[in-house]
Formats: sequence, structure tokens, C-alpha cells
Amino acid sequence: MKAILTGKNRELSWSEVPNPVLGHDDVLVKIEAAALNRADLMQRAGDYPPPPGCPEWMGLEIAGEIVEIADGAREKSDWKIGDKVCALLGGGGYAEYANVKYDMLMPVPRGCTAVEAAAIPEAFATAYLNLFIEGKIKEGNTLLMHAGASGLASVIIPMAKAFGIRVITSVRSPEFKDAIKHLGADVIIDTSSERVADVLKAELDAGHGVDVAIDCLGGEMMGECIPFLTHGARWIMIAALAGTKTEIDLKNIYVRNVRIIGSTLRSRAPEVKAEILASLVRDVFPKIEAGLVRPTIYKVLPITEAEAAHAILERGENVGKVVLTVG
Repeated sequence: MKAILTGKNRELSWSEVPNPVLGHDDVLVKIEAAALNRADLMQRAGDYPPPPGCPEWMGLEIAGEIVEIADGAREKSDWKIGDKVCALLGGGGYAEYANVKYDMLMPVPRGCTAVEAAAIPEAFATAYLNLFIEGKIKEGNTLLMHAGASGLASVIIPMAKAFGIRVITSVRSPEFKDAIKHLGADVIIDTSSERVADVLKAELDAGHGVDVAIDCLGGEMMGECIPFLTHGARWIMIAALAGTKTEIDLKNIYVRNVRIIGSTLRSRAPEVKAEILASLVRDVFPKIEAGLVRPTIYKVLPITEAEAAHAILERGENVGKVVLTVG
């Protein structure tokens, strides 16, 4: 089969690789679409190696069709050859085939295309993990989700709204502000003309303080915002794209009982990931099928144009997910 390999100079090529070897509990999926994540760029740069046992090539989320089922997977699950599925991977999605443990698979939600389904597993699982498990967010709470034009925000914002949560988000320009209005955020901060901390202070004074923040930016802004959270708020760090250092007035942490939580999906144990996926199917898929939450697709390219797809993410131009099609 073929997969996207990274060369010595970080160039990408569609190259021959060995066929997957199914483990006892695995299912073989013929891949129809694979969605991009910023973690793919980090892996390509050598900063985010795949977990042990995963292929060396990138790709965390796919959609496709089951073409083979190992004995253990057949005994422990109801999957059948021909089922349309989407899957969360430790790596290896930029390829024609992937072997997937049976409990890392989800059915394609009714009404979703393969491209839409490929954009669900990593982003929706990350959203569910940080909103409901780490954030313990509840109906009526207020969420701060930075980088509102990102692929993850395009999932988190409508998911939060579907569960009755008020959402504040931030973008870098008026153009991005217009581009994400369809996601339904209650407050969109344009950081080219507004300070996030000033807006959060006004929101807190108006009785809409932030209960949960999901922060992929970090940097100076994080420390500036901490004073304007509600009592008992959770600030969840999932990346630090704007810088790894900030200055925090520690008094605000203990006076407000603020919890700062580091969180990544990829580092979770397989059984934890399986529980998250099962919760997604139970709690969120009905809202997907009802049209309340859908992945926002920015661009679809063939897998042979993976280099161009990565460049879109590197430039930060995408509003929503970039997806590669296979075959």
C-alpha cells in the first residue's frame, strides 16, 4: 500500500510501505478520508513522535470502510465487513489502509459524508475530553475558547452551544470574526482591536465570568486573563502556540480556587480513549445527526497534495478542518 512519508528535509511523498499487520483485536479499514491536525505538523517537525507500535507516518483521524476483522475484534464487537466507520488513531492515517483496535472505531453518523466523518474523531474527542471530563462544564456555564477560527474551535463552539453553554472566543482579525459567525459564539473578540483581558473583565462585571477556558495559545495573554475568571474556574492548557511563558499573580489562583490543567488526548491510555469515544457516540452523535453540531470543512485535497494541505495549517488560513481524500 501507499502512505505519506516524511523525508530527510521534511518533504512529504506518497510512497510504498508495508501493508498493515492486524493484531488479534484489530480491524482493517480502507481509508477514504483523513483529516489534518496541528499535531501532524509537530510530528513532521520531529517534535511529536507517534506512540510505540504506531506507524511512522502521520494521521490521527480517518473515515472509511471495514475490509477485514481479526478474530478478537470479531468476538468482542459487533463490527461487520462493509461497515462505514471513523476512527481515532495514534498515527498512520495518511495512507490507503490502517489497522485499528475495534474500540477505537465509531460508526459514521447518519447524514455525514466520509470527509465530514474523518473530521470527527480527534477533534470531537478532544472537545468532549476538555469540555466535560477535564472542564466538568455544565449547562449555563461560560466557556472561553481561544483561536476561534481553528479546526478544534469549529467543533468545540457548536458542541458547547448544543449543550446550553455560553461561549466567548477570540480571533486575530475582522475577517476571521465574520468567517466564524455561523458557529454561534455569543462573544467574538477581535484581538487586532481588543484586549482579551479587558473583554473578560467586562463579562465578569456583567455576571458572565468564564467558568472554563480551553487555551491552545498560552503566552502573555494567559496570565493577563486569569484574574477575570469565576470562583472555581478551570483553565485547561492544550498547547502554547503563542508562547510557553506567562506571568501569573498567584493570589488570583488561590483566592478564586482556579485550577490550571494540562491536557492532551494523545497521551491518554487506550482504554481512556475508548471510553471517550463511547461517550461521544452516546452523548454527541445524536446532536450531530440532528444537525446541531457538524464539523466545519475548510478545504478538501487529494492525499497526494498533503504538502499543500500542511501549508494551509502552517499559514493559519483555515477556518475549520482540512481533509485529505484517498483513492
